[in-house]
Amino acid sequence: MQLRYTFRVHPEPGQRRALARAFGCARVVFNDAVRAREDARAANEPYPSGAAPSKRLITEARHTPERAWLGEVSSVVLQQALRDVEVAYRNFFASLKGKRKGPKVGAPRFKSRKDARQAIRFTANARWKITGRGRLVLPKIGELRVTWSRVLPVTPSSVTVIKDAAGRYFASFVIDTDPGTDRARWEAPDPDSAVGIDLGLTTFAVLSAGTRIASPRFLRRAEKRLKMAQRNLSRKEKGSKNREKARLKVARAHARVADARKEFHHQLSTKLIRENQAIAVEDLAVSGLARTRLAKSIHDAGWSQLEYKAKRYGRVFVKIGRFEPTSQICSACVHRDGPKPLHVREWTCPACGTVCDRDHNASINVKTAAGLAVTACGAKVGPEPVLAQREETGSHGITHPRRAGQRHSNR
Repeated sequence: MQLRYTFRVHPEPGQRRALARAFGCARVVFNDAVRAREDARAANEPYPSGAAPSKRLITEARHTPERAWLGEVSSVVLQQALRDVEVAYRNFFASLKGKRKGPKVGAPRFKSRKDARQAIRFTANARWKITGRGRLVLPKIGELRVTWSRVLPVTPSSVTVIKDAAGRYFASFVIDTDPGTDRARWEAPDPDSAVGIDLGLTTFAVLSAGTRIASPRFLRRAEKRLKMAQRNLSRKEKGSKNREKARLKVARAHARVADARKEFHHQLSTKLIRENQAIAVEDLAVSGLARTRLAKSIHDAGWSQLEYKAKRYGRVFVKIGRFEPTSQICSACVHRDGPKPLHVREWTCPACGTVCDRDHNASINVKTAAGLAVTACGAKVGPEPVLAQREETGSHGITHPRRAGQRHSNR
């Protein structure tokens, strides 16, 4: 299992210029590789594989007047740009053949120096290191000051230096770890502790134990500031220095919202994983819901993170089917009385007379459908849970598990 540990770095002015050169050289090599592929396809010729692209686009290009400046950066950075092109085309062709999970992937496109995110990657053969003073030493860049927020558990296999739209720099370390090895980090929870979660918008989540977690609405609360910053940006002349300053203000305002949301998700998901041995959620259609009138609220909620943390810490994670009638069944007597409109938040069961809260009732039904509910005699209800399989590694930014289905979580 691969994980990413991301830390803020603070380069000096000279190091920023060196990083800008590295970003630019990696971008040029990436674009040259994409252009070579497109030219070969247009000429109906096979694209050279193996060491041929590296020899032509890096080694030989360095000795030409047009690409002589490629020698100013580490060759590992340029080699990684070529590997990124190969991976992008491999994913594209796998998507065309239906062998790749998730949404369709398009062909690689040319990168621009105006892209919001710039990144370069150093593998172990680049001989980067972390000094005893906690500085990150990168070839042809120097010692970067790092803000360490936690300790790296093992030696990283690679480091990616990232510059985001807000002008901030990050170092993202990739580490390899076995699933479940971190389970001893905290005291083990009760083996029978399990929770069902009903996700929503007005209330972020309702747990089967009755706990309600309010939705922070980070984007909604920051909308006024974002609108003012965006309006100020639209009035600036394109290409001017004042427009670049206004663009940075907009990017930083969005970064504050994203960081606050990320911190909230990490704290909540860690708390749930720490306190429960098994967790059940619904398989929601986030991509489908994001195309409705609720799109802004869906993106503002940003449900994520539980699946990979459950695998990392050796917990059981279960997703129930998207068409499970959790809001149609009374959790007390299992009587099903049909669908209800969204404005109905509470109703009385006609069979047993129990007053059912829509969200709490749904969370209990989620737990029952996942096979995590226990009867009075101690037997579990429903099928046995299985360990979830994580589909991709962590990344800078938050990993969002792909979900399918077509109904709203507050049903």
